[in-house]
Amino acid sequence: MAVEYDLVIIGGGSGGLVVASAAAQLKAKVALVERDRLGGDCLWFGCVPSKSLIHASRVAYEVKNAARFGIYTEHPKIDFSKAANHVQNVIKTIEPHDSPERFRGLGVEVIFGEGKFSDRQTFEVNGRQLKARAFVISTGSRPAIPPIPGLTEAGFLTNENVFSLQERPENFVIIGGGPVGCELGQAFSRLGSNVTLIESGDYLLQKEDPEAAQVVQEQLISEGIKIFTQTRAEQVEFKDGKKHIKAGENTIIADEILLAVGRVPNVESLNLEAAGVAVGKGGIQVNDKLQTTNPRIYACGDVIGGYQFTHVAGYEAVVVLTNALFFPVSKANYRVIPWATFTDPELARVGLTEKQALQRYGKDVYVLKQPFSGVDRAQAEGKTQGFAKIITRGNGEILGAHLVGPSAGELIHEIVLAMSNNLKVSALTGIHIYPTLSEVNSKAGLLLKKQKFAQNKWQQNLLEKFFNWRRSF
Repeated sequence: MAVEYDLVIIGGGSGGLVVASAAAQLKAKVALVERDRLGGDCLWFGCVPSKSLIHASRVAYEVKNAARFGIYTEHPKIDFSKAANHVQNVIKTIEPHDSPERFRGLGVEVIFGEGKFSDRQTFEVNGRQLKARAFVISTGSRPAIPPIPGLTEAGFLTNENVFSLQERPENFVIIGGGPVGCELGQAFSRLGSNVTLIESGDYLLQKEDPEAAQVVQEQLISEGIKIFTQTRAEQVEFKDGKKHIKAGENTIIADEILLAVGRVPNVESLNLEAAGVAVGKGGIQVNDKLQTTNPRIYACGDVIGGYQFTHVAGYEAVVVLTNALFFPVSKANYRVIPWATFTDPELARVGLTEKQALQRYGKDVYVLKQPFSGVDRAQAEGKTQGFAKIITRGNGEILGAHLVGPSAGELIHEIVLAMSNNLKVSALTGIHIYPTLSEVNSKAGLLLKKQKFAQNKWQQNLLEKFFNWRRSF
């Protein structure tokens, strides 16, 4: 069968752009199909705008609380529209990197339109039939909308429109206590909204180490955020210009409601059945080479479920690129996948939790926990909340790590590097600049030897006899 392209990529988000850019630079003939704008959720509705808003809110918080360092200011006046404009300006600054002009300059044919598969070897868009050696589906995901009676009639926000707000909601209710709910809840609270978080689980940030999540939850409460756990929003009614949310025995009144209850893969319009591509509960089904049930079609990013992070989509894109253009031999390895929740304090994780490690390795598990209060730089900056918790085996193998505290999202990478290269926890104990926050890793790394020594009575007795003998001369 004659084909026009080496690769046709469907979806111009994080994963699709990585594949398109690299494939074109390798001199492959590439078509990139996107129904809306290049850049995907990360640029327009996710990472970039959320971190921009979070930064503005942290500035407001530091000014408001400067008195603890002996610096006295008037209560900050917050112009929410300027904070919102800062978000849009950051997007505009970064957007050219993901622009159609840049990719066309690399040799990618960029096609805007919503298409679908007509058979296992053909993708139709704008009346054209695209045939390729391989296809990549990277159409991402969208916010999940829970079936709450009255919600649609009352109106709601998601991450796709919350950053377009120009006026601060006086009373802001967020349904969902995961990373998006916690990050934006704290940001809007610091910018002046009265925030309420509704979470169905026992605590916020259910996928995190419970002890680490508790540190974040306590901070949110201390900042005046109302949190309802083990609670579901059951009904919404719009009356007297307000949204009334019935949640358990409580009725919460809001100006705006933000939904943050998960994601749904974007697959409905692709006619995947005609292509022989199976879709499971979490998204498109793929094997460890990221091939779908049609081996000529690959998928990566949010659309396959799993780890829904920009950096994971980028990693998966590299696996797809190698397999789709050359030979399908590369396999995705998710053993070392880090992520962070950018609350204040930040929470970062890689690998297994303490519970998971104990289930897998039993008694051969050591928990190395170093509080930030024991790190001099954290004391100097008044940022002593939280800890570093590293989970290891007795031989020093790092099984996972959980950091909650200042710059946790940056500090986790030293541990990620060690795990990726199969280094023992002792590798973290090398020289660190003093005073830096990174000492939290080296101090935690030292704890394995200390714990093992404390458990080894024979070694303790031997050393006691040795030093007694030395003192006799």
